[in-house]
Amino acid sequence: MKTRILKQLSAAAAGLALLATTACGAPAASTEASSAPAESAGFPLTMEHTMGSTTIGTVPKRVVALDPSYIDAALLLGADLVGYVQYRQDPKAPFAPYLGDVAKATKDSVNVGTLAEPNLEKILELEPDLIVSAKVRHEALYPQLSKIAPTIFSVSTGPTWKENVVFLGEALGKKDKAEELVKAYEDRAQKVGAEILAKKPDATYSLIRFTGGDTARLYSSKSFIGEIMTDMSIPRPKDAPDSEKEIFVPLSSEQILQGDAGLVMVSAFTPAGAEGDKAREQQAKFQSNPLWERLEGDVIDVDDATFLASVSIQGAHAVITDLAKHYGVDPQLP
Repeated sequence: MKTRILKQLSAAAAGLALLATTACGAPAASTEASSAPAESAGFPLTMEHTMGSTTIGTVPKRVVALDPSYIDAALLLGADLVGYVQYRQDPKAPFAPYLGDVAKATKDSVNVGTLAEPNLEKILELEPDLIVSAKVRHEALYPQLSKIAPTIFSVSTGPTWKENVVFLGEALGKKDKAEELVKAYEDRAQKVGAEILAKKPDATYSLIRFTGGDTARLYSSKSFIGEIMTDMSIPRPKDAPDSEKEIFVPLSSEQILQGDAGLVMVSAFTPAGAEGDKAREQQAKFQSNPLWERLEGDVIDVDDATFLASVSIQGAHAVITDLAKHYGVDPQLP
């Protein structure tokens, strides 16, 4: 069966129609018996998700995560992450610093390709018993992935980062643990936010990001940083540009004062190469505009990979720690 699926995946990679292949089914999930009967309670588990219904036969022991937020969630929940997509520039440091020391947890984890193009053959070779991603990322690959192993997709990743931790937790038989970890983050955010507001009652924030286009991005209250600040009860300035649907509002260099706040966080997406060069050029152009000097708030540089791209509980904790340090308050470390 494995050989047959491998041929199908190779054909798909060669450009054949995704739905044209057929298979006799997915490779069998791990049959290793659990040493703790309680661990397998609730399995087989049938999960409803954005792509349909998936039955997970036993507690997943070999997980492949095809989105950065799910990589972080798998590590947060103590899953055996056997496969992950490359989402950082440095292949020698594939996991984000805000995760802490994950060397032991990832020593046997395998890179299965890029976020844009995961390698189906590598995933098959790992014999996973759970694959997790999002419709917004890999909708077209779902038919192939679901033939390899039970596969579950959320609709998105960024806007639903907290919900997705619980989603994966349910699939792992660790829903209670996932909910506890989300609540622990929310409790910490509330406590640090209260400390900041007690010290600076009029605190407000904005985050301006440079990505190389004609306009900068002013992140909305619906973005990752926006949700963290809401959890901390720190508001946007009154009448600041915002969006209920999009994660950012575009700002031209002439509109930059609309991004003013008590704290103005500034980041730039600067990967190696032309894309990063454009972002640096854009940032230099905006910051050389005389209007930039008229920003009244505390303007600080923040780490783009943490404040914008992490979209995870661990990344949110790192943001809270940095903000506590900036304001000189108790970080309420977990």
